[in-house]
Amino acid sequence: MLKNKQWQGSSERVQASEAHGWDSQPGSSPHVLARWAASALLAGIVLVGLLWCISRSALAQEGDGSFTFVVTADVMDFAGPSYDSSSYFRGAVEAIDGLGGGAFMVSPGDVAPPSGVLWTITRTLGPTYAWYPAVGNHELPGAGDEPYHGANVDWLNGYDYGAVNAGPAGCPTTTYSFDYENAHFVVLNEYCDESGDDVRDGDVSDHVYNWLADDLSATGQAHVFVFGHEPAYPQPDADNGRLRHLGESLDKHPARRDRFWALLQDEGVVAYVCGHTHNYSAVRVDGVWQVDVGHARGVGDTGAPSTFVAVHVDGDVATFHAYRDVHDGTYDYDDVTHTVVGRGVTVYLPVVECRG
Repeated sequence: MLKNKQWQGSSERVQASEAHGWDSQPGSSPHVLARWAASALLAGIVLVGLLWCISRSALAQEGDGSFTFVVTADVMDFAGPSYDSSSYFRGAVEAIDGLGGGAFMVSPGDVAPPSGVLWTITRTLGPTYAWYPAVGNHELPGAGDEPYHGANVDWLNGYDYGAVNAGPAGCPTTTYSFDYENAHFVVLNEYCDESGDDVRDGDVSDHVYNWLADDLSATGQAHVFVFGHEPAYPQPDADNGRLRHLGESLDKHPARRDRFWALLQDEGVVAYVCGHTHNYSAVRVDGVWQVDVGHARGVGDTGAPSTFVAVHVDGDVATFHAYRDVHDGTYDYDDVTHTVVGRGVTVYLPVVECRG
């Protein structure tokens, strides 16, 4: 579903035309001339079709609302120069690159230290690749690897997110939103209130909720995706059933969690995308998908498969593809895949494919 996959159909059509074995040069007999003319005509048709396919691919990436973005989370401590190995976060980024890279990456938290995560991303996907991080609990002062107290939040406040809409007072930089093609993206700092970026446990405070309500009511985009670190409804891992942080996530504050979820439902949000548990899951609650993208730290957590999620938006359909590696020694993220269609379904129906 990522961008370089779009070229496969065109190359297969060209190979099929070459397989017929027609003469490449005209002969002197009428029969040979006729065969050559037919070959030339067909080649012209194939060339026109190929050019049309190429132009359609370019339009799909740039102008018709068709694009792919990727999501990784909870790579804390396993990125950067000290972990420059495919066994860690780099393996997930290499697999993403092999699929075409996508338009950008969102990471809903636990990216400490964020400078190391950015280093791994840009070393593989290029220095201009767009990355949109969120604050997780391990970016809070004293909660993760940091050269000084509060360094990770300071780094995220100084990071260049590009052209985004600023969040509320207290976290105007670490809460933000932006548009891409026909979609609207909102990244929440769930540890913020009016007094600062890092003053709460995981929650959607009144302050952040009011900003989010205004932001969602103002967008007219076909798709809306909201990102935050902690799940509203913690779920077991889709493949091995591991359960973490139940009662310790947004569900610790059920009244505010329920208010938050009702807002997502009322505003037609496609999905709330999160991390925190290190377990991949996808569940539809009252019409809104919660997609927990698990962890992408490779061998840094062998309690659940290492995972990244690619989201393909095509017109009015959003499809989530989870790529998982089961720690078999080769981090190719091709061991287990799940596919969830974000529109047009009413129940959780993952498609699971086990390879090898």
